[in-house]
Amino acid sequence: MHDFRPVGQVTGRLVIVLGASMGLPFLLDLLDGDDNARAFLLAGFLTLAAGLALVVATRQPEMRGLSRPQAFLLTVLVWAILPVFGALPFTLGAPGASYTDAYFEAMSGLTTTGATVFTGLDTAPRGMLLWRGMLQWFGGLGIVIVAIVFLPAMRVGGMQFFRTEAFDLGQILPRATEIAASLLWIYLGLTAAAVLAYGLAGMNEFDAVVHAFTTVSTGGFSNYDAGFGVFSPLAHYVGALFMVLGALPFVRMVQMTRGDLGAMFRDVQARAFIGVLAVAVLAIVAWLMIHGHHRGERALREAVFNVTSVLTGTGYTSDAYDQWGGFAVAVFFLIPLIGGCTGSTACSAKVFRYQILWAALRVQIRRLHAPHGVFPLRYQGQPVEPEVVSSIMAYFLAFIATLMATAVLLSLMGLDTITALSASVAAVANLGPGLGPVVGPEGNFAPLPAEAKWVLSAGMLLGRLEFLSVLVLFLPAFWRR
Repeated sequence: MHDFRPVGQVTGRLVIVLGASMGLPFLLDLLDGDDNARAFLLAGFLTLAAGLALVVATRQPEMRGLSRPQAFLLTVLVWAILPVFGALPFTLGAPGASYTDAYFEAMSGLTTTGATVFTGLDTAPRGMLLWRGMLQWFGGLGIVIVAIVFLPAMRVGGMQFFRTEAFDLGQILPRATEIAASLLWIYLGLTAAAVLAYGLAGMNEFDAVVHAFTTVSTGGFSNYDAGFGVFSPLAHYVGALFMVLGALPFVRMVQMTRGDLGAMFRDVQARAFIGVLAVAVLAIVAWLMIHGHHRGERALREAVFNVTSVLTGTGYTSDAYDQWGGFAVAVFFLIPLIGGCTGSTACSAKVFRYQILWAALRVQIRRLHAPHGVFPLRYQGQPVEPEVVSSIMAYFLAFIATLMATAVLLSLMGLDTITALSASVAAVANLGPGLGPVVGPEGNFAPLPAEAKWVLSAGMLLGRLEFLSVLVLFLPAFWRR
C-alpha cells in the first residue's frame, strides 16, 4: 500500500499559501472601498481552513523524500486542486460567476493558458484583476520548478534527458530546494525588471505590476477587454522582450548569474527558439506589408508582439490577427504547437522535442543508406538514449490524440469546426485565444456551453503537465506496489 501522506502534506501546505495570498487582493479591494473584499476574506478563510485540515489529517513524524508514484500524484493534484480554491473569489464576489466559469478562469490562470470567460475587465474590482495576475505568476513559477526538478526524475516526455543536467546544477546547489530558491530569485528579478520597464513605457503602477506577473509567466491575462492594444507602442516591445525571456531556459539564467555568461548562447534549444521566432516575425512583417494590413513600424510592432505572444503561449493580443489573411492564420495556428524552451514558463511541445525528433529522423535516413554504419544520436553534445526518443514519440502521440479528442468533443457540443479545433489548440497548447469570432483575438470563451469549459479545463491540465504524468494515474499498475 502506498503512503500518500507526504503528498497530502505538501498539497495542504500549498493550499495554505494560496489562501494566505488572498490577503493581498483583499487589502487592495478594502483600500478601494470595494465590497468585493468580502469575497476574498471568505475565500481566504475557507482555503486556509481546508489546507490546515489536510495538513493535520496527513501529518507524520518525519517528512522524507518523494517516491516516483508520490511525485506523479503530487504534480497532478496540485494543478487540479489549487484551481478549486483559486476559483472561490470569482464565484463568491459580486455579481459572482458560476462555479464552472470560476474554475475555468482559475485553471486558465494557474496553467498560464490565458483563456478567459470574463468580460467588463475595464471596470472590474482591482482585487479581482490582481488575483488573476497572481494566479498566473504562481503557475509560471510552479511549472518551472516542476519542469526542472520533477519531470526529469519522473522520465516524462523525454525530460529524462535533462535529469543529469539538472543535477549537474545540483553540484553547485546541492538540494532541490536550493534549485527552487535560485529559480525563485531569477523569477523575482525578471518580474521586478518587467514592472520597471512597463512603468517607463507609460503603464500606471497597477497595470505594470499585473502585466509583469502575466508576461514573465507567459500567461497573458490582461486588465482590459481590448487586451494589450490599449498600451503604448513602447509597451508592446517591452512585452515582447519579457515574453522571450520567460520562454528561455531558466537553468541557463541561473548559470549566467553564477559567472557562466555564455551559457544561454551555447544552448542549441535557445538558439533554435530565437531562430524560429525571427523567421516567423519576418514572414508576418512581409505578409502584412505586401497585403497592406499594416505598414512601416506598425507592421513590425504588430508582428513582433503577436508572433512572440503566440509562439511562447502567452496569449496577449493587440490586433485581430485572424483577419490578416490565410497565410497569417496558418502561421498563428502552427507556431503555438512549437512553444518555447524546456525549463521555462512557456507552453506546448517545446523546441527540444522537435530538435531530437529531427536528429533521430536524420540518423534513421543515414542508416537506410548505410545499414552497417554506426550513427550515434547526440543532442547538445550528449548522447541521446533510445528511451528518450521513444518517450518523446509517446508524448507527441498523446499531444495529437488529446488535441483531436478535445476538438471532436467540442464539435459534438455544437461548436463549428474552426472554433472547436482552435479552442482545442488554445487549451491543450496552453495558448489562450483561438481563431474565429467566438474564441479568437477579439472573442471570449464565455459563450461556450458549460460542458465545453470543463473539457477545455481538462485539456489545459493535460497540456500543462505534459500529458503522460496525468495519464499514468489511470493505469491500475500505478496504484499497486
